[in-house]
Amino acid sequence: MLSIVKWLGHATLLFKAEKIIYIDPYQLKGNPQKADLILITHDHYDHLSKTDIDKIRTDETIIVVPASLKKSLPGTFRTINIGDTLTFGKITVEAVPSYNTNKAFHPKNARNVGYILTINNIRYYHAGDTDIIPEMENINVDVAFLPVGGTYTMTPEEAATAVRLIKPKIAVPIHYNSIVGSIADAKTFEKLCNCPVKILPQGE
Repeated sequence: MLSIVKWLGHATLLFKAEKIIYIDPYQLKGNPQKADLILITHDHYDHLSKTDIDKIRTDETIIVVPASLKKSLPGTFRTINIGDTLTFGKITVEAVPSYNTNKAFHPKNARNVGYILTINNIRYYHAGDTDIIPEMENINVDVAFLPVGGTYTMTPEEAATAVRLIKPKIAVPIHYNSIVGSIADAKTFEKLCNCPVKILPQGE
């Protein structure tokens, strides 16, 4: 399930499948592979980085952003609302809610999103910058990528509680070891989870 996924640091994921897909590209190293599809969860600088988008976009790259996004973007982009599903070849992309409940960095009314990607009949969930939210009980996925760095998102303990709601086959910590969080947070998350956890190596 994870053979097609790379964690490139912070909240950045790279999927190498029928299409090359990045989620929230940030501080990309070296000469990164060009993207067919770029998914942006919200407009904070460490998730919507125009510098990094420019490194991987081509004239054919499609950028998907929340419909509520107010910043302008270069190139071709499509908007997505919470509850919408877009199809790109055999890959589907669904937008789900992502927000804070006990802090003000990502308010619910901003309508930021997480994404569920279905690739080869496997469902991958990138939660975006979120706390534990009631909508997680309705998320049915095989792999859940959850922020564990605290401060702006869930702590490792909260993320482990979220896993109990989502019930994925595999959980993967992200959003740590850059800006906030550390490898210790990822390991704490691993110890507390009630499902298999994979701590991915950082980088391609």
